Amino acid sequence: MYFTCGFDESQVKPMTDTVLVVEDEQDIAELIKVQLHELSLQTELCSCGQQGLAKALANNYALVVLDIMLPNISGLDICQQLRQKKPEQAIMILTSRSSETDRVLGLELGADDYMTKPFSVRELQARVRSQLRKVHLLGNIVQQQAHDQSNPDGHEISIGSLCINQSTHQTQIRGNDVELTSTEFDLLLYLASHPEQVFTRSQLLSSVWGYHHSGYEHTVNSHINRLRNKLEEDVTHPQIVQTVWGVGYKFNRQGVCA
Repeated sequence: MYFTCGFDESQVKPMTDTVLVVEDEQDIAELIKVQLHELSLQTELCSCGQQGLAKALANNYALVVLDIMLPNISGLDICQQLRQKKPEQAIMILTSRSSETDRVLGLELGADDYMTKPFSVRELQARVRSQLRKVHLLGNIVQQQAHDQSNPDGHEISIGSLCINQSTHQTQIRGNDVELTSTEFDLLLYLASHPEQVFTRSQLLSSVWGYHHSGYEHTVNSHINRLRNKLEEDVTHPQIVQTVWGVGYKFNRQGVCA
């Protein structure tokens, strides 16, 4: 069931961000546009998958919202290609495909968030705001980089062979560059800033993603798996981001110091 909620536009800080919504069901696309307008966001609608991919690659959008079942090309294929060619692009999948397998696949292919239809408008707005906060933070980091080439103390975390540069948003391990999405970077930075501390999935969802919703712990699991694929020498026996069974995850300092 789709519903609207009361919203005071005077309390929203004006934004100039533009969101691309690739959705072939016109009524749903228009509903999303109305709700994003309440957040003072510009919205472009596209009903064709191939055209949506072309627009996403050619323009700079703060966020791309994708349906999965699209004409010409699926939203999952769009997500995968976008992630490969524009690693920092914020991507949200919004679809009626609600199985755990579909959600995990979407996240594994690079989506920053996955939301199912029918959806709560209030939750949609909260998730969009959460993604845009990350986009703005990354933009501030890039601007800071232009004024801060000396990398002063406090802008870099170095633990063994792992180096996380908060100013340049770059990560290296064992001397090799690691390409991380903005969410993967935030997750790694948070864990590495609290070595050996164990976090539940709910705690990570709240601290990294910025929202509290039970039932979405799979989002954390998928991003942990993607981090491991990029950091671990043997993903079947992770030494850096470790699972504490029955609790959650922790950053193992010895995994990068060995």
